[in-house]
Amino acid sequence: MTFKLLSSVVHRLFHEESGQDIVEYALLTALIGIASIVTWQFIAGRVGVAYGEADTDVQALGAATPDPQ
Repeated sequence: MTFKLLSSVVHRLFHEESGQDIVEYALLTALIGIASIVTWQFIAGRVGVAYGEADTDVQALGAATPDPQ
């Protein structure tokens, strides 16, 4: 009896396509999410470096100006 039940479950699992669309959309959403996170981390790192360089340049210019007395 259990072999028949297991056999029918496996047969339905491989031959029915009713949930296939949902699984495809879930995988696509996960892929887009992972790509977005990786891209965001790359952009955030580049922006941080740009702001750090700009801050260093501004501080260097501020140190080079004479004190008004």
